[in-house]
Amino acid sequence: MAIGQFVTDLDKGDVLGPVEYTLSAFVIREYSHIVEMHHECFQGADGLIMPPTLIHLDKLRLYNAACPAGTGPTARIHYEYDAEVFAPARVGDKLSVVGRILDRFLKKGREYVLLEMELTNVETGQLLVRYRDQVILAYSQKTEAA
Repeated sequence: MAIGQFVTDLDKGDVLGPVEYTLSAFVIREYSHIVEMHHECFQGADGLIMPPTLIHLDKLRLYNAACPAGTGPTARIHYEYDAEVFAPARVGDKLSVVGRILDRFLKKGREYVLLEMELTNVETGQLLVRYRDQVILAYSQKTEAA
């Protein structure tokens, strides 16, 4: 178990969180502006909902809470992700996110970590988003043998 260490130390079976927070209009608008999602539901005056890719911010929330030592001595590459959105998260919703490291494995000489997160509405208990994320740890270019 690597909780409390570096993000690059996370191992199969580690549980991150839960972390609770209230979704704000500021976060939705700023994030949506940065990623150029100019739809009314993300940038309007009322009825804002969380963009599906904002779940990446929840991963950072979990990393900050579970791995206060930081990201680690090596670079990570965000390799692949998949988000299932079951219902919208709205401004003012109290949310809870929890993550589980499902696997850590070696493939073609590179280490991978598979994280699954679930975002729920605290007040209703409804599952809003399930997210899977794969990262490559300690990335370095492969070198050809001479």
